[in-house]
Amino acid sequence: MTQRSPFRYFKTSPEIIRLAVMLYVRFPLSLRNVEDLLHERGIEISHETVRYWWNRFGPMFAAELRRTGAGSAVVQTSANATEVRVRPCLGPQSLSDGAPPPKP
Repeated sequence: MTQRSPFRYFKTSPEIIRLAVMLYVRFPLSLRNVEDLLHERGIEISHETVRYWWNRFGPMFAAELRRTGAGSAVVQTSANATEVRVRPCLGPQSLSDGAPPPKP
């Protein structure tokens, strides 16, 4: 038996739905910000539509990401990594006595 598409009753393409949901989930954007970003790309939808798509398709996208392992970035470091040393910031409070900052 073939599996039905979860997008079958929507006139908007699945790519746009996925883009809207992923913009809302991935970045710290409000629903209205996602609406404005899509409007700049020529896609006219309401922030309520984005909320509906997020509620309907968000769990499906999350399960898909968990299944494929996408989003689990592994950072590898080698034994020959370069060490970076950071000097403390010399703000105005440390220079209040009028003396010049110490030389490194």
